[in-house]
Amino acid sequence: MTGSLPPIASLRAGATAAIAASDLAQKTGLAQETARRWHQRRLSLRSPLDPALPERPGRPEKPELVRPGHTEKRSLHTVPGRIAMLHALAHIELNAVDLALDIVARFASEPVPHSFFDGWMQVAFEEAKHFNLVCDRLRALGADYGDLPAHDGLWQAAHSTRNDLTARLAVVPLILEARGLDVTPSLQDKMRETGDLDSAEVLRIIYEDEKGHVAVGAKWFRFLCARERKDPAKTFQALVRANFRGALKAPFNDIARAEAGLTPSFYRALASISHA
Repeated sequence: MTGSLPPIASLRAGATAAIAASDLAQKTGLAQETARRWHQRRLSLRSPLDPALPERPGRPEKPELVRPGHTEKRSLHTVPGRIAMLHALAHIELNAVDLALDIVARFASEPVPHSFFDGWMQVAFEEAKHFNLVCDRLRALGADYGDLPAHDGLWQAAHSTRNDLTARLAVVPLILEARGLDVTPSLQDKMRETGDLDSAEVLRIIYEDEKGHVAVGAKWFRFLCARERKDPAKTFQALVRANFRGALKAPFNDIARAEAGLTPSFYRALASISHA
């Protein structure tokens, strides 16, 4: 793997190179190799020679990106329907790779402990694993990532919170990732009902890992609030109202969310709020 990857000079440089890569095998390879070297303490956090972050992550020519809500919904009881669901999931996981890397590269100069970067590089490593697992399932069903349109809403969350680490933590792990805890168990059940046990197993792996990702987000969100002597739940609600366009929709997986450190006091007050 390492022979085909460009040199990795620092954690920030490796994360930035992975974000910029449009070849998705190279993107996931760089994300995972940078994580390995960081966890082995073989990289410095940053260098004056690090490249600038790209405005947008690197992407291949396909899939075609469309507005949210313009992707077709199909029954999971058909192979095309399962392909459509897995394709949408692959797109979510690809964005999650870039979002985890972006929080490391963009905020590498923040006054936070090195363990902050340990946590987010573990998230980046696992999101890359998820993307590859879902792509393997798509190929087993005769499809591939890029065959269907996908929506471009997820990266907007990164763009709107690019100047505020606390806001980024509120929106990405504590809203977008936490949503996965709400919806994935029922998707697992539906996949089992259709007899697609291999896809159900991929969803199980993703679900178990995502609990840890929300926990990393909640841990560091609470850390930053405590340092600034702010109430975490009230701060979360204010940041969501200011930075998140959309609705927080029930039902919520309260147990999984609470295990990750995201208690109902954070999100219940926002459940009925929608921003146009």
